[in-house]
Amino acid sequence: MTSEFHKSASKNGVSITAYRGDGSALLAFDIDQHLVTPLFAGFAVQAKAPDGTTEWLKNRLNLKTGLHSESTPADRQKNWTDSDQAPFQKFRWQHFPAKPQPGTWTYTVTPMFFTSQQSAKLKPGTAVSVTLDFVPSDYKNIQIGFTRSYVSSQAYAEKFKNAPIRQLPKTLDFDTSKFKDQYEFLGYTARKLLFDFLAEAAKPNVRLDVFAYDFDEPDVLKALVALGKRLRIWLDDASLHQAPALEVEVHKRLVASAGEENVKRGHFSRFAHHKVMIQRDAKTGKAIKVLTGSANFSIRGFYVQANNVLVFNDPQTADAYAQVFDEVWSEKKAATSATEFAKSKLSADWTPRTDREGLPPFDLCFSPHPKPKTGDLCSLKKVAAAIDNASSSVLFAVMQLGGGGSVMTQLSKEQAKNPDLFWYGMTQNLAAADGKKKGASAEDGDGEQTTGVTVSKPDGQQVLVPFAFLKDNVPPPFDQETDGGPGQVIHNKFVVVDFNGANPAVFTGSSNLAAGGEQQNGDNLIGIYDRSIAVMYGVEAIRLIDHFGFRAALRNAKPPKAGAKPAPKTKAAAKSQPLQLQSPGPGARWWEDYYKKGTAKFNERALFIK
Repeated sequence: MTSEFHKSASKNGVSITAYRGDGSALLAFDIDQHLVTPLFAGFAVQAKAPDGTTEWLKNRLNLKTGLHSESTPADRQKNWTDSDQAPFQKFRWQHFPAKPQPGTWTYTVTPMFFTSQQSAKLKPGTAVSVTLDFVPSDYKNIQIGFTRSYVSSQAYAEKFKNAPIRQLPKTLDFDTSKFKDQYEFLGYTARKLLFDFLAEAAKPNVRLDVFAYDFDEPDVLKALVALGKRLRIWLDDASLHQAPALEVEVHKRLVASAGEENVKRGHFSRFAHHKVMIQRDAKTGKAIKVLTGSANFSIRGFYVQANNVLVFNDPQTADAYAQVFDEVWSEKKAATSATEFAKSKLSADWTPRTDREGLPPFDLCFSPHPKPKTGDLCSLKKVAAAIDNASSSVLFAVMQLGGGGSVMTQLSKEQAKNPDLFWYGMTQNLAAADGKKKGASAEDGDGEQTTGVTVSKPDGQQVLVPFAFLKDNVPPPFDQETDGGPGQVIHNKFVVVDFNGANPAVFTGSSNLAAGGEQQNGDNLIGIYDRSIAVMYGVEAIRLIDHFGFRAALRNAKPPKAGAKPAPKTKAAAKSQPLQLQSPGPGARWWEDYYKKGTAKFNERALFIK
């Protein structure tokens, strides 16, 4: 390892732990129970950047104004308050700076206390600091990047005043330079990896093979057109990519630039769902480097959705993807059937686990797979086993849990089996035209409409956040992109097991982790068994799930009635009251369950501080 991704510090009963994400930090705090009094108000956190500038992290809740289901985006924007005036009344928070700086960041946590039961004035307790280095990766031959997505809409509003992210009506022909700053901000490190990769592929000694699903990003299209006949591309042609979809025009332009012999379309038995680029030596055809992940080469994929991109600067890994591409390219039936690829040895099982210098331990699995005579699909069996063997935490973002297969079964049942696990995830819900709930994902079936996001909370509860509520409560330009369209919101498909434990695992890629897709789609799944990368994905998971968890709480919070008496401070009453920090006074305190063994909040506090 070349850097520390997980740092802790303690002083006089106060502790802080910082986990490094992708240009962000997940911060956990703790205070010994004997120091907690009825006047304990929460935690204030200050961040010091590498250039020496300091700021108090802001809380979206405060002591004065409540938020509720009818609060507008502008109301929520105004509610953000420095944490020394609005302490975090929870034991963790995430810092995603608008301008991440490489180098050493210093985080200082201070427990805050009310001065009396009758006053909302605050006084500080013992402060403790920890340092954390923001660096891209601990491994030289793998790079991982994430998009910011509309989950960062608050920061986007501050920086860009909710400026549009594309020309409307949708077209491939608009001046993207006008949107460059927005694209760099929203696409973040994932976008940088993509365009760095394309810049390398532009060299005359390199040719490029591409699998593409959604595809309407104009600058990516320009880069591929410029390659001429040094490009081979397989485009998905499922029904959602037929006219009037922009992918039809993408196909036309690539045929004109690369030649009809270098452009193919197909969908296996359902979707050609890979999002892959493979650099190859232009003379020998040997694979050099590969880009993969969950991000489609589209406006939505890089600038609206939450997604991840991985680049393996490793010929052996690139060759595994190249073999898959060559197999599909040579098959006669791949355009309309999964059966031919499913019979190949490439779909038979996971690749042998790799543990080469400059890379973390990892393996790969390619679909479509044949339906087994008995037992489970090889791809899903490994993921399900990791979930079943989890010792401390499971974090996930997947499509509809009813999609079939052992992973979906495990995600549905494992929390009930082991209530001591910290279980936190989100799934995208579907309904058919008749409104009945369906069991496939929006990318796994036609004629179905996504209805919302379900957040699976550590206490075992599941809360639905309808897209109608999201659309009405997301600022422009993202309000036009949150209507539950195919692949919307839950696109950063992953499962993270024991992210800060002894045997961490991350499963990601283009796969929706459902049996139907694994048997009918062209997809890839990546398993990574390394703590630094598991922490990175764990931090991203918490960022995403917290966002929708807050939206779920906001939807359930009722606006205050004029002239109504203040509600009693009970847990039941709090669930429907406006979201606001708890002031001093009688009644149940916000921190009590964090110190009760056997509760979800106790498990959460214990997990993140270690």
